[in-house]
Amino acid sequence: MNKNEFIDAVALKSGLSKKDTKSAVDAGLETITEALAKKDSVAFVGFGTFSTATRAARKGVVPSTGKAINIPATTVAKFKVGKALKEAVSLSK
Repeated sequence: MNKNEFIDAVALKSGLSKKDTKSAVDAGLETITEALAKKDSVAFVGFGTFSTATRAARKGVVPSTGKAINIPATTVAKFKVGKALKEAVSLSK
């Protein structure tokens, strides 16, 4: 499912127009992005938690050349699945 398909599905379930739904989805994603940029976490009980983590600097290898490189430390986004979502996905086999 891509973003447009997601917006269509949410609009159908909520009864909102696609324009209003797109604005709401965009605002929600922007809010999550801003929180993560500030190193805050965003938790939705039962769904999951968006957070950040620092990935340490490390050495790597360029596969095509075999040359060793230094990979700098960086901050990455993480998502930890909530219990209800985990159960819903595992039951949908």
